[in-house]
Amino acid sequence: MTNETRAGGDLAAVEALAGARDRILAEIRKVIVGQDAVIEELLISILANGHCLLIGVPGLAKTLMVSTLAGVLDLSFKRIQFTPDLMPSDITGTDIIEEDPGTHARNFKFIRGPVFANVVLADEINRTPPKTQAALLQAMQEKQVTTGGNTYPLELPFFVLATQNPIELEGTYPLPEAQLDRFMFSIHVGYPSAAEEKEIVESTTSAYVPDLEKVLSGSDIIELQTLIRRVPVPDHVLDYAVKLARSTRPTDDSPEFIRDWVSWGAGPRASQYLVLGAKTRAILRGKLAPETEDVRAVAGPVLRHRIVTNFNAEADGVSSQQIVDRLVENTGS
Repeated sequence: MTNETRAGGDLAAVEALAGARDRILAEIRKVIVGQDAVIEELLISILANGHCLLIGVPGLAKTLMVSTLAGVLDLSFKRIQFTPDLMPSDITGTDIIEEDPGTHARNFKFIRGPVFANVVLADEINRTPPKTQAALLQAMQEKQVTTGGNTYPLELPFFVLATQNPIELEGTYPLPEAQLDRFMFSIHVGYPSAAEEKEIVESTTSAYVPDLEKVLSGSDIIELQTLIRRVPVPDHVLDYAVKLARSTRPTDDSPEFIRDWVSWGAGPRASQYLVLGAKTRAILRGKLAPETEDVRAVAGPVLRHRIVTNFNAEADGVSSQQIVDRLVENTGS
């Protein structure tokens, strides 16, 4: 394939994806009221081949949102409820002894766990001990499961969305910063507006059952993930993303408020995800290359869980999101 042929094919794919984005949002709106920004961030993460951490109080339809998105994208979906007694094998699967009816020979057979799905919802991941958390995080990183000396590849595309309940801290095992860094986005789900809540109550207390249409398939998503890797990034956009990530680190060159409020800033993975997120957002909007505006748009979900605030920030009532907002405002393009 020549470069000109590939470029023409990529242009057609970009135009098709921009149209598919509108269709995906339209289908999801049949079930989910509002939350357009959350849905788009989920879509960006899937197409960028990343994983998400979803933060929100109970009852905001997080599970329904993810399962609906999986259905519209024609992806298999599994939900794992994390509890203190959950074992790693409950996620990855386990070997059982199986006897052949004819020969009576006994062999081990691997029974696949719920991690073998395209979209895995890890509900309340901070309610299970670190050993079980690590089993899921290893699968996220390596896209495979190893047990009994055998390695089993996961079905691609593979996307993990982990939820954390921010209002119940007793009996939880918060993810360490190094493990939080494995998630591309940290997405905050807020309360609906009064009008949206009225629409939610009206639709969920009626007999209405939406008929969802599938917009993309798993193979389409894999092709689009490859396409996004080929999207060129202008030098000034690349410089801006790196500058933004490096500005979160409290050094002599960083802004004064960063030195005052931040213990640890974002690592190089943040720069990578800022660029990948910007490229994906641009493509979803029908653009052929990202702009600094696209980097700014994904800065919140990429950086907020990678900034470790100190006691001064806590005393001043400053959150990591407020620090990101101020940093974006003060960082010129």
